This record gives sequence, structure tokens and C-alpha cells, in this order.
Amino acid sequence: GEMAVEAQLYEEAYAIFKKFNLNVQAVNVLLDNIHSIDRAVEFAFRVEEDAVWSQVAKAQLREGLVSDAIESFIRADDATQFLDVIHAAEDGNVYQDLVRYLLMVRQKTKEPKVDSELIYAYAKIDRLSDIEEFILMPNVANLQNVGDKLYDEELYEAAKIIYAFISNWAKLAVTLVKLKQFQSAVDAARKANSAKTWKEVCFACVDEEEFRLAQICGLNIIIQVDDLEEVSEYYQNRGCFNELISLMESGLGLERAHMGIFTELGVLYARYRPEKLMEHIKLFSTRLNIPKLIRACDEQQHWKELTYLYIQYDEFDNAATTIMNHSPEAWDHMQFKDVIAKVANVELYYKAVHFYLQEHPDLINDVLNVLALRVDHARVVDIMRKAGHLRLVKPYMVAVQSNNVSAVNEALNEIYVEEEDYDRLRESIDLHDNFDQIGLAQKVEKHELLEMRRVAAYIYKKAGRWKQSIALSKKDNLYKDAMETASQSGER
Repeated sequence: GEMAVEAQLYEEAYAIFKKFNLNVQAVNVLLDNIHSIDRAVEFAFRVEEDAVWSQVAKAQLREGLVSDAIESFIRADDATQFLDVIHAAEDGNVYQDLVRYLLMVRQKTKEPKVDSELIYAYAKIDRLSDIEEFILMPNVANLQNVGDKLYDEELYEAAKIIYAFISNWAKLAVTLVKLKQFQSAVDAARKANSAKTWKEVCFACVDEEEFRLAQICGLNIIIQVDDLEEVSEYYQNRGCFNELISLMESGLGLERAHMGIFTELGVLYARYRPEKLMEHIKLFSTRLNIPKLIRACDEQQHWKELTYLYIQYDEFDNAATTIMNHSPEAWDHMQFKDVIAKVANVELYYKAVHFYLQEHPDLINDVLNVLALRVDHARVVDIMRKAGHLRLVKPYMVAVQSNNVSAVNEALNEIYVEEEDYDRLRESIDLHDNFDQIGLAQKVEKHELLEMRRVAAYIYKKAGRWKQSIALSKKDNLYKDAMETASQSGER
């Protein structure tokens, strides 16, 4: 037989081997030399020998006849080639046959690869009940790896069975999300209790508009400061503003509620529900990250709330500036008086004077009274004089005249002369001497009112200009005044 093969007399060799029942050699001649798998199969059926079937199976596998090869391996009861068979079956997508083969192999050998592949093959042909039965029996499959492989290949139902069995709640939750079983996914996430899982389930629920379930997940995420922003952005990018606000409002009641939740809710109110913003700020001013909320209010132009936050944060200069720049919304007289009294930048006092002069002239004296101890009275008088409204601040000037500032004295005296109020003018001259006395006297000595001319004589007398005083008095026939002045002068 060997010599016949060497001489390439294959048919003769086959006949010799067959005649003497050297069946393995005979089948090898058919396979290796004659290259006829069909005849080899026919021969194997005739002799029904395991070793023959093994040779046939290997040849069929090499030729890519996977189903036939598996059939032959099963007949041969041969489990040695399981790795090659698994690869070939997966490439050829013949999982039905692979299951039968692996069940045979399992009886011969305990291999994690075999058990794992069997589960995978069941999944591929959708025999889920068999998977459930199989994992309950003793087996050596690497279930975690199988689960991951099934998940990657989108065989989610099968992956669900595996993850549930090995209690991998995180992966189970994600798998259930893929199956759109959101309620179960939330339950699994609760058992997994990791931020990453909560986020995946939450975002999936948002995408599917399962907002009630998303909120359950969200409440478990927003208690982590770092994850809060991410959730907020995810909702906002999808336009779910009301649902996000509702989530944050629920978050306020949590025992682990932190500053971030209160602040984020404030920012959301500023953007989407301005009518609720002020109440929120007043209720929770101590629990807010004020600088962050200040930026949000500034961005969204909520001037009244912005002012309130500046005051809470003791930034009185900014508060005063905001009120003056955005007075239609932000101005409140009582509040402004409180704020302006506490500002550090002196220039804001004078800005406030200009502001009240333009917008609330009726209240300007009220504000000036608050600022009386802080402002330079001469500068205020100058501002009002330039604006041509000096008379407007007369009550304020009367109140501060006791400081004996020349600008205030001269302004008041000027007003008294205009108003022909000679009693107040005389009183002012008596009590407050810091002004240009001779200038005033020259101004009123030709006044048409007698009493005013008397004041001029009085000023000259006070200044020691006896002759001028007497001359004025005599001119008006006020001899009593002239005598008093002469007496005071002590000059014979």
C-alpha cells in the first residue's frame, strides 16, 4: 500500500488498504491523494469507525464544509478539535450545529471556552430558555465575559439573563436601557448605586422622555457636586427646561442637598422662570453661591435681583451702580438710601446727586441728608449751581449750614436775597460769618427794599466800616440805626 502511494497508484493503494481493513490509511488516500471527500464519507458510512470519521471531519473542516464536519465529528465522538470547530462555526454562522457539537464536547471535557461558547451560540439562535437552564446547572463558563460579548453584539435579552444571574447590576441597568425597560433599569441602577450607572439610565430616560424615571435617577446624581453640571447641561441641550427645574426643586428637599443645587436652580430660574427668581434668592440667600448667581442675573438682565444679591454679598458699590444704571427696574428709594450710605467709592455720592437730580428731584434732599456727613458740601452746591437748581436743595443747605462752609453760606444768602427774606438773611449773617461780607453788602445796598438796605448797613457795621454804615442809614432816614452804629464805633 505504501509503495503504491509512492508510485502514485492511488486507486491501487486504496484497494489494498481497504482489502486488509487498514481503514484509516484507506480514507487518508481518498482524502489526501484522490481528493474525494464524497467517496471518503461514503467509505466512512460503510465502516463506521471513529478514527475514520475523525479524518473525514478534519478534511471537511479544512474545505470549509462546517456543518458536514460538525456532523462527522459528532459521529466520530471526537472533542479534540473544538477550538477550530468553534472558529469555523462562528465564521460560517452555523450556530444550530455548533450547539449540538458543544453539547457532545461538554460530556468529554470541562473547558470554560466550551461552556462560554455554548451560551453564546444559544443566544445567537435565540434559545433564551436554554441559557436560563444552562446557567443554573454546574458549568465553568466565564459568565462576565460572555455577558460583555453578548452586550457588544447587541444580544441584549441574553445579556440581561447573564447579568441578572451574576448580579452585575451596573451592566444589567445599561442592558435594560437598551431594551427600553426603563423601570427595571432604574431598579437595577438602585442596586448598582454608582454615579456612572445612574447617569447612563437617567440620560436614556430623558432621551425617551421618561421624565418621572429620569427624575428618580437625577436625584441620585445631583447630590454629587461634580455631576450636577453634567445633568443640567444634558437636560438643557434637549430643551427639557421644566423637567430640569422640577428635578432641582425636588433636590432642595434632599438631606444631602448642597449649595450647588440651590445655585443651579437659581440660575435656571434666571434663564427660564424669572418670576420665581426673587423669592428663591430671598428664601435661600445663605445657601447660594452668590458670585455665580450674580453672573447669571447680569447675563439675563435681572437688575432688581442683581441688586439684591450685591447687597447680600456686601458689594455696595456695585449695587449702587446697578440701581443707577438700571433704575426703571432696580430703583427703590429706601433701599438706595441704605446702599449709598455704605459705598466705599466717594465718587458714587456725587453720581447719586446727579442721578436724583435727573430722575427723582422731589427726593433729592432726602438722599442728601443721608450723605450729609460724607459729601463735600461745596462740591454739591457747585453741582446744583451748574445745573441751575440751587433752590431745589435749600432744605439740605439749611441743615448743613452749621458747618459754616462759605459755599453753602453764600448760596443760602443768595437765595434769601432773591426771596427778599431779610429776617433769615440777617440770622444767617449773624450765625455764619464765613462768606464774602463786603460783596454781599455791595449787592444789597442799592436794593429797592428798605429792610434789605438796612441789612447792608448792618453788614458794614459788623465789618467796622462805620462811615459807610452811617451814610446808608442816614440816606434812608434810619437815625436810630445811625446812632447805634456811631455809639458802637466809639469815635467822637
